[in-house]
Amino acid sequence: MYTAVSNIKKKKFVALACLVMALLLCLLVGSPVGQGQTGQRGQDQSDVLRVYTEIVQTDVMVFDKQGRFVDGLKSSDFELRIDGAPKQIEFFEKVTAGSINEETQIAAARGSARTQGPNAIGPAPLDRGRPIFFYVDDLHLDLAAWQQTQKLIKRFIDNEMGQNDEAAIASASGQIGFLQQLTDNKAVLRMALERLKVRPYSVRDFERPTMTEYQALLLTNYDQDLTNFFVDATLRLNPGMTRDAAESMVNVRARALAQQSGAVATNTLLGLQGLIKSANSLPGRKLIFFISGGFFLDDRNSDTRSRLQQITSAAARSGVVIYSMDARGLVATLGDISTQTEFDVSGTLQRANSGELHASQDSLFALAADTGGKAVFNTNSLESGLGRALKETSTYYLLAWQPARESQPSKFRRIEVKVVGRPDLTVQVRRGFFDREPETPKTAKSEKSGNDKKSGEASKPPETELRKAILAPYPTHDIPVALNLTYLNIAPKGVMLSTALQVANEFLSFVPTNEKYNAVVTVAGSVFDDKGNVGAGFSNRITIQAPSLEGTKDGRDLAYGYPVYVKPGLYQVRVGVRDETTGRLGTAHGWIEIPDLSDGQLALSSIMLGSRTATPETTNISTISDTPPNPVALSIDHNFSPQGFLRFMVLVYNAALAPADSKPDVAVQVQIVRNEQPVTTTALKKISVEGVTDLTRIPYAAEVSLKGLPAGRYLLQVKVVARTSQQRASQQSSFAIH
Repeated sequence: MYTAVSNIKKKKFVALACLVMALLLCLLVGSPVGQGQTGQRGQDQSDVLRVYTEIVQTDVMVFDKQGRFVDGLKSSDFELRIDGAPKQIEFFEKVTAGSINEETQIAAARGSARTQGPNAIGPAPLDRGRPIFFYVDDLHLDLAAWQQTQKLIKRFIDNEMGQNDEAAIASASGQIGFLQQLTDNKAVLRMALERLKVRPYSVRDFERPTMTEYQALLLTNYDQDLTNFFVDATLRLNPGMTRDAAESMVNVRARALAQQSGAVATNTLLGLQGLIKSANSLPGRKLIFFISGGFFLDDRNSDTRSRLQQITSAAARSGVVIYSMDARGLVATLGDISTQTEFDVSGTLQRANSGELHASQDSLFALAADTGGKAVFNTNSLESGLGRALKETSTYYLLAWQPARESQPSKFRRIEVKVVGRPDLTVQVRRGFFDREPETPKTAKSEKSGNDKKSGEASKPPETELRKAILAPYPTHDIPVALNLTYLNIAPKGVMLSTALQVANEFLSFVPTNEKYNAVVTVAGSVFDDKGNVGAGFSNRITIQAPSLEGTKDGRDLAYGYPVYVKPGLYQVRVGVRDETTGRLGTAHGWIEIPDLSDGQLALSSIMLGSRTATPETTNISTISDTPPNPVALSIDHNFSPQGFLRFMVLVYNAALAPADSKPDVAVQVQIVRNEQPVTTTALKKISVEGVTDLTRIPYAAEVSLKGLPAGRYLLQVKVVARTSQQRASQQSSFAIH
């Protein structure tokens, strides 16, 4: 395969630049194309475990003594037990996490194979990648552990995150705020990481003798030796106090301390549970890294143990695997020279505190083991645990079985899986699940309010329903929506952010009206800054008209553009589309970083992509003509044919002028990347400024042959260097070949 890149001559570029500017400033609403559909196309939520359907399924990983995934196992190699009773395996298949086939395999295991054909749920995703979450328990991290956590996540963003992966950083305290979102944008993740500050809670005991959280936990669980120690010490400090009064004082202090500790631990688990439940709408299996400094499980003063069971069940339903990490690293003891301790010749405190470290890790171990993951403890190299977890969870076996039909409203089912005759193998499987979520008891008042709520929801206007979907944590794809965000510096107004969305007409419902076929669509969107503040927004009701049903295939897909001028910063744009005939919705989210061009630093505009179809004269040439055909339209969905040419344009801002001729000396290199591997890389080439009147914004346009590139997702990367000032800048844009 030979792929070439060529410059577009200046006179041709002027036409291209004008066309792109016009498209960005005023995108027209497209004419109908594609057959209208009236049937429902709901999103296939590929959770890894479904209950009270025709079949139940779970994911299983098997490793040998060297920690390598054991390949080639068959259904007959496994023994499955539910609540101790053997179960026949009805479905078995090996799955690669994040692959194009993962959703289909999970749906097949559930007995609900996905609908095929053009009217199902749109094009199958290519090189889908994996959703990876970092849940940082910042309520239980000290300064050293927090620094380890930041180092770990930064390494993942810079070195471990795949081209098609999506990641999110969340915290127990919620301090990350609006940036706590799943995204493939590394700038967003880096800013979210910067917002993560050390803020451990403090459970203080101001009485003497000083009491720790762990000691309070032991005291509330009736540790008699420890109780006697604190009672005796209290009596020495309070002469004349009775022993009963001293014991009562110790118990009150212990309960107060344990309840404070339990409340903070519950808040940590509540946040994790919410994250897991929200991930249920995402396809495939999800990986969560739970990073903490440890906390205690306490049945007497909190509901932490029952909360863990609920999290285990929620993880099963959402297809979540948790790898927990103790950010404290290698710890000999939780006490240090700064810890105030009472003089203890009897050794009572030393004996009592001996189990503190393991007790603080019990919660982390349970979260990992119960969800089919692993715990990473007692190591100062968390990065190795991160890499091992990413590798271990990349492949798994999918088992499915027929559930038992019982009348009990809710019961926690225990799952056991082993490989027959192979005790040397390690099997990682989630421990169990609730066969049905426990129901909240209903009262007459709650039933009435529930009916009122349903009535209110039914009466909500369509725009309110669309806005609610736009504000949801994850996009909905009942109607696939393509979103393209670009920015340009438009003199003298400033930086313009252009939002363009596109919907294929095959997903819209055309109905006969006055001898024509109409589809009515509401489009809406909002621009948010990095703190979640809403700025500009739009809403419009559009009618797409065609002379006949066949005529819906002859026009353009629905396209809508919205330009707005913005200040430098990081922005998220959320858009949504509602088919007014069926009520079906589609939403999309996108991030864009707007640089500060006033600082004089070298910068690039967004890359604007288009394509043209190869002609018989150019199909088999190995180089591109210097005088290519007329400019092509801007692409919104970035989906291209392997038989065509990818054309792009970018503007170079703030290139320094050379003293010799007062002209910029800027060189460009173009690269196409797939799965972190370069597919095409051009030599560094000087950008011509012939005919450019405004040297503060230098245009560059080129095209790339896509001939021979296999279907998949790619990155187009444009890198420039101003050789006079030795400044560098880069920009990238994703595209797909179908």
